[in-house]
Amino acid sequence: MPPVTVRVPASTANLGSGYDAFGLALARYNRLTADLAPRGDWRITVTGEGEQAARQGRDNLVAVAMRRLFDEVGERSGASVSCTNEVPFGRGLGSSSAAIIGGLVAANALTGSRLSHAELFRLAVEVEGHPDNVAATLSGGFTICWSEDGLPQTTHIDPAAGLAAVCVVSTQKLSTRHSRMLLPGYVPHDDAAFGVGRAGILAAALSLGRRDLIGPGMRDRLHEPYRVAAVTDLETVRAALLEAGADGAALSGAGPTVIGLIGGSDDADALARAHDIALRVAGPLAACEGRMAPEAIAIDRDGAVVED
Repeated sequence: MPPVTVRVPASTANLGSGYDAFGLALARYNRLTADLAPRGDWRITVTGEGEQAARQGRDNLVAVAMRRLFDEVGERSGASVSCTNEVPFGRGLGSSSAAIIGGLVAANALTGSRLSHAELFRLAVEVEGHPDNVAATLSGGFTICWSEDGLPQTTHIDPAAGLAAVCVVSTQKLSTRHSRMLLPGYVPHDDAAFGVGRAGILAAALSLGRRDLIGPGMRDRLHEPYRVAAVTDLETVRAALLEAGADGAALSGAGPTVIGLIGGSDDADALARAHDIALRVAGPLAACEGRMAPEAIAIDRDGAVVED
């Protein structure tokens, strides 16, 4: 079997009101080229994002995912993998999910594509622990996840034309585990009801291309009010994005990245608006210590793909 190259997108989860359910794929990519190797031989090299931090052997998340699929299909091989990463590590843009999905898709291709899309999703959730980011990274576009009889489920929705994002990445990392520890065990009934309504509004906004509903739909009471303890400049960054013209803004995943969503007449128009907003918000956010320059980014509609 010749080597395979897989492209996997970044992703943002929650989008405010869609806590642990919504995911959106972003056009910033990790690429990995993988080849089978003798059993027990795992060689992982990483360049780009995470080059200094990523593990280089069988404990790298790419290798962990590949080994899980090999076990599933009865393959007794190792692998040699070269990763070129653009997705920031540990900053709320789905770096772990990109590694897991990249590893699963590569391993599946190397073993004759024996597993279905649904089976890849199941394994990804098993490795990752949460479905929202892996669903978007695997499928592209907008995804909604839920659990049925204890099993993860997902549906894919291709967002209406005219959507882009502005990401304000932090130089600081924030683990999902630590961010979850900030959340209470229970929330007020009014906050839960607020979240249900806003999540419905946001799903409609992305599905139908309703720019006017993006802002109301991204408002949240379930997790962001508690995570501000770890992302202390959240409201400052959010306000700057909205003032500059973003239609809505929220934490990206567990943070600390903050994402603004921007609508337009089509994807090109939305991305042009996002570039303009990124330029306008750069000045006001320069005083936020530890924030990188705002970046306009397109929506990925393809998900993980094996490249020719």
